[in-house]
Amino acid sequence: MSHGGEWTVSGARVGALVRRYWYLLRSSWPRLLDLVYWPAVQMLMWGFLQTYMAQADGTLARTGATFLGAVLLWDILFRGQIGFSISFLEEMWSRNLANLMMSPLRPVEFVAALMIMSVIRLAIGIVPVSLMAIAFFGFNLWGMGLALAAFFVNLILTSWAVGLFTAGVLLRNGLGAENLAWTLMFLLLPLTCVYYPVAALPGWLQAVAWTLPPTYVFEGMRALMLDHVFRADLMAWALGLNLVLITGAAVAFLALLRSARHQGSLLQMGE
Repeated sequence: MSHGGEWTVSGARVGALVRRYWYLLRSSWPRLLDLVYWPAVQMLMWGFLQTYMAQADGTLARTGATFLGAVLLWDILFRGQIGFSISFLEEMWSRNLANLMMSPLRPVEFVAALMIMSVIRLAIGIVPVSLMAIAFFGFNLWGMGLALAAFFVNLILTSWAVGLFTAGVLLRNGLGAENLAWTLMFLLLPLTCVYYPVAALPGWLQAVAWTLPPTYVFEGMRALMLDHVFRADLMAWALGLNLVLITGAAVAFLALLRSARHQGSLLQMGE
């Protein structure tokens, strides 16, 4: 990756890298199956819980109806980040990172390819699982309409920001930090209030929750499903925070990349 022109993008180079990741993915049916397996298991588990709660009366039945929406939106957030990180890890596992660094590929092109591949991997997993939710539980994620587009954009931006920061840490510290790719997003799970409203948190934690963009998305999802109101204000706040988050992640990634070059750790990608 050249030092100059870091923000100039070549569509041909981005496309070539995306094709590489796509060939790796389609050549392995276990990889493809894994994209659907875990989201399907989660959807079925929470779907049956929602069916059980629907048999209750009052608030319990009403709030239980949001579980499937929460689980599918959480999968967009988590799978978007994992899709980004796995494609990056493929380069580390194959010890191909040094070759990329010596090629004309720029950091922004590398990141763009990872982002595109994360959306492709996400689509392979979420589309069949959302159709299963319709078949098994009559829950239509696509029925959210334009609100779903706002939810998706904000969640995928957060997932890219987390993936970008994780990639920077991996560049600097090697595969010894690999577990971050699998666990960092789960740190956000209780704080972003996926399955319960922000009001359920202690007061001091509520302030922390409102600094995270996904919190606004999940609150917006509950407002849409329970009160049939689309909260554009929440989506605007989420977008603003996401822009700050992804800018910070980009700065951290470039700083960690420069540090890795300076320390010579790019050629030592072991544990």
